[in-house]
Amino acid sequence: MTQVYDILDKIKDRLRENPNVFSVTFGDISDIDLNKTTIFPLTHLVINNVEFVDSVINFEIDMLSMDILDISKKDAEFDEFYGNDNLIDIYNTQLQVVNDIIQQFRRGGLFAQNYQLLENPIANPFKDRYENILAGWEVGIRVSVSNDISIC
Repeated sequence: MTQVYDILDKIKDRLRENPNVFSVTFGDISDIDLNKTTIFPLTHLVINNVEFVDSVINFEIDMLSMDILDISKKDAEFDEFYGNDNLIDIYNTQLQVVNDIIQQFRRGGLFAQNYQLLENPIANPFKDRYENILAGWEVGIRVSVSNDISIC
């Protein structure tokens, strides 16, 4: 039985292929290294719950895709709509990261390998959540995988 390794490796490998992700981490949300030794943009994975249903295992995984907010000190470049930071850029690139993983489960390589998305995920934007000024998206995904444990 290697389902935890399998699903985490599949997601991690896909994330590492994405040009908008430099680091992929796993664990409790407090495990994220915020001391500027982590190379951002970062995607962090957390397994929340596992449900056993007949011959499948359903994983509930939170994925946080984020980057450091860079506030420009140049007042001349201030835009009333976009402000003087890269918040919209972060929301745009990190939503692409989230969308890529979701589409892999819906109709891409992960779907073809029998990793099935159970629900329509909802991504929530965040800003200033941690000690560094970070922004990005948090999304919960529920994925069903085959339960290959032998009952003999």
